[in-house]
Amino acid sequence: MKVTVKVPATSANLGPGFDCLGLALPIYNTITIEETVLPGTGVEINLMSENETIDEMIFDNVPKDENSIIYKAVEMLYNSIGQEPSELKINIQSQIPITRGLGSSASVVVGGLIAANKLLGSPADTTALLSIATEVEGHPDNVAPAILGGFVLASQEDDGSILTEKLNWPEEWDITVCIPDFELSTNIARSVLPENVPMADAVFNAKHLAMLVQAVNTKDEKLMKTALQDKLHQPYREKLIPGMKEIMEAFKHEDGIIGCVLSGAGPSMLIISYKYDLDKIKTVVRDIWEGQSIKTDIRTLKIENSGAKIIEE
Repeated sequence: MKVTVKVPATSANLGPGFDCLGLALPIYNTITIEETVLPGTGVEINLMSENETIDEMIFDNVPKDENSIIYKAVEMLYNSIGQEPSELKINIQSQIPITRGLGSSASVVVGGLIAANKLLGSPADTTALLSIATEVEGHPDNVAPAILGGFVLASQEDDGSILTEKLNWPEEWDITVCIPDFELSTNIARSVLPENVPMADAVFNAKHLAMLVQAVNTKDEKLMKTALQDKLHQPYREKLIPGMKEIMEAFKHEDGIIGCVLSGAGPSMLIISYKYDLDKIKTVVRDIWEGQSIKTDIRTLKIENSGAKIIEE
């Protein structure tokens, strides 16, 4: 028996929502898990891509054995019901750029869990899958929208439980995803963050996260423009991302541009706009990054309101 799951890309944080906000985007990874009949063959993991822009050298550095993040997630699910994983063949068809801040690892974890859960007869509900995925990923900001779709506020509570709330992203707000041709690992992006922050910065982000939720709920572009400011992670990561400061400054005072934020840990960036010339966004971003010899893939997308789906079983 085999199961195939299609999982959307995700973008976390959106400025002030560090580790608790994320949205799903219509770029997909497809994960297939098959129970093989030959005993003793162990786990086989294959990574494939039709996207010529994905660096094959990055694929070469991704573990394809029991050390793989997808196998660890699947193993945790099996262990939660008192079983060990049987011989498994796992295929990952990748369209989500790796190490670009678009939730590629979260999509693999989620796809693996949902496929394995189906193979096991669906012993785990969505809450349990969220919990395991968060334990593997470390925080729920990417795995929650990957599972649920849409724009999601998520929190891992002290007792380990995961709370989620879907918010209605305004259809009128365009999201332009700007993906540069260089990678930035989450570990490196987190290494530049301080262990402690000034109280004033924590209060600043709390206020702006509250503004962001209200702005989304009321479709208030003006409030959203203020709300997207951040002091907890973007100022520290700016030095790792050439052109980030220039791109943000270029759109800071443009009417129709609601905001510009890092996608997850970066280096991809999201530009949120309302009735703005989308071609102008692409031109400005390309000019800035090409001036630093950086190629970029720029796509204007709508939110993917559906999360991971089983497409074959």
